[in-house]
Amino acid sequence: MLFFIRRKPALSWMMGLALMHWAQGAGAAQLAAYEAPPFDPGERLVLDPQELKWIKENPQVIVASMQFPLYLFKNERGQWNGLNNDILQRIAQMTGLEFVHRESFSPDQLLAMLENGEADMTTTLAMNDERRDFLSFSHAFGGSGWVFVGRDGDCAPHSLEQLNGKILALPARHALEAEIRRDYPAIELRTVKTYGEARALVESREAHATIENETGVHLYPAGQLRVGRSLEGKWEPDYLAVRQDLLPLLSILNKALEAFPAEEMRALRSKWMAGIAPSQAPSVWLRVSRWGYWCVIVVVLFGLLSLLWNRRLQIQIDQRLKAEAVLNDQLMLQRALMDAMPDPIFIRDLEGRLIMCNKSYEEQFATRFEKLRGTRLTDSAVFPPATAALLHAEVMEQLRTGQSRFVDRQLMFGGGLRDIYHWSVPFYGADGQLRGLLGGWIDAGRRWSRGEQFLA
Repeated sequence: MLFFIRRKPALSWMMGLALMHWAQGAGAAQLAAYEAPPFDPGERLVLDPQELKWIKENPQVIVASMQFPLYLFKNERGQWNGLNNDILQRIAQMTGLEFVHRESFSPDQLLAMLENGEADMTTTLAMNDERRDFLSFSHAFGGSGWVFVGRDGDCAPHSLEQLNGKILALPARHALEAEIRRDYPAIELRTVKTYGEARALVESREAHATIENETGVHLYPAGQLRVGRSLEGKWEPDYLAVRQDLLPLLSILNKALEAFPAEEMRALRSKWMAGIAPSQAPSVWLRVSRWGYWCVIVVVLFGLLSLLWNRRLQIQIDQRLKAEAVLNDQLMLQRALMDAMPDPIFIRDLEGRLIMCNKSYEEQFATRFEKLRGTRLTDSAVFPPATAALLHAEVMEQLRTGQSRFVDRQLMFGGGLRDIYHWSVPFYGADGQLRGLLGGWIDAGRRWSRGEQFLA
């Protein structure tokens, strides 16, 4: 318990960092969840007889629509949504018109639908000379600028002049294409179908930059791209573009925009644009800070895991030290019991090597155990060679058969022939495996003396 109490500050720190990271994504969630209050349809727009007749004859208006984030896009249910869709719905309430979207997938395809009469109007086109040849544009109801998009790490252009001799990728029939070809012939234009393809060319270094609307560009994943500066003096107002042969429709739309309540327009733009402001690429310090948060979290987690692991190891070490202390106590008791016995006692391993003896054994041969440790009977001079060979053979035979031996015998020691009572027994480990031989002897004279004392 004390361990966790001491680590509470570290856990609190880690939870705080996680909350900070979660808060960074909270703004986007707020925008997605924001719902503007429903509009009051109010009174119908006052239109002249020609306009009313046109609406009666053309109640349904086909809108060529290309997905453009925030302005016009399909939601997860496949329904059209966005700022421009809300404006069209409000105009529908004011006029009685029904706006039907027909999807296109590139600026070139969208323009072709209008040129071929497959659609009546669109909501996402910027004005230029080419488009004014076959389209009429309504009153502006907002707008945004153009920005450069380059590869992250490269020097971002600040003006079109800096792109002279370089490749600029644009969707075909982009609003600025004709102007750039006319005023900046040194720029090498590479046209593609969509903005996504233009971004891909920049990311793969096949183009130096592309140009996008500053509102929508910040909604795409940055990847290896970087949003640069705005094009100075280039502004893209928001228009409703209508085919030139549909002038009554243009007049109706202009009257609707003029009568559009300013408060409602602000509410609509706030609904979709709040919190989506052009921002510069994150600074080096900000990127380092973000990496720093994760590094701190990783270090804290690693530190906590290390503390837990060290604690576990310390517990195991303490348990092992306690077990070793108990084992040492047992060995000391065993040694004390052996040394307290007056007769010689020895222990030999499976190869006949001496692994333990008592004090009496050392005194019998006037030597120390340290000199005899690990020796066989045939390796030392405690017995004459013939006696040592005989005893060693008996030891190995007992270890082979597992039989105990208790016998009165005469043995030749270094000091002469002696009558002894010789005993030896195999001993086993806790797993039942043979570990060695335990034995000793008693001088016959001392044995009979003990018997007489017992009988007396």
